[in-house]
Amino acid sequence: MHTAAWIRIFQQSIEAYHKTDNVDTPLQNPYTKGTLEFLMYEKNWIDTVQWHLEDIIRDPQIDPVKALEIKRRIDSSNQHRTDMVEYIDSWFLQQYREVQPEAGARFNTESPAWAIDRLSILELKIYHMNLEATRTDASEAHREACAVKLQVLHTQRDDLSTAIDQLLTDIEAGRKYMKIYKQMKMYNDESLNPVLYQKK
Repeated sequence: MHTAAWIRIFQQSIEAYHKTDNVDTPLQNPYTKGTLEFLMYEKNWIDTVQWHLEDIIRDPQIDPVKALEIKRRIDSSNQHRTDMVEYIDSWFLQQYREVQPEAGARFNTESPAWAIDRLSILELKIYHMNLEATRTDASEAHREACAVKLQVLHTQRDDLSTAIDQLLTDIEAGRKYMKIYKQMKMYNDESLNPVLYQKK
């Protein structure tokens, strides 16, 4: 099973981040560069830092200048996240390059790495919902409501994990094949965003 190992890596990344709980904590990836484990750890670290940046910017008392700084940082993080997803998909393409698809093999609407992106973020939801479900300074009603949501998130993780494992097994067997597209984000590109190129 592929996803069980990756979920453990995501949990490892999340736990490492929360030792400082600081968005400026430098990434210290414990895995060998170039391995899939290395990519999975870095992918989740990006997601974890961005999760907390999204929390910070929603502070109603935040200084507007600071908010703009955080918004720019979130934009940069989104681009980094997209680049990492595409890099992971490239890893899978290389991994399965010798597989000959069967006649009639089909492809998914979503590539493996974009499904893994959802799994990484889902692990963050589980971590933080568990915190809310066990908060001693919250009401019992709050904890109970969060516990119900946590159960749903666990079911969602089980279902998504199964779907990803089945997809990769099908790709390995030639029953499905990968077909990926670059996201071609336009808002960060000075040649495609009119607000940017009209300033030149």
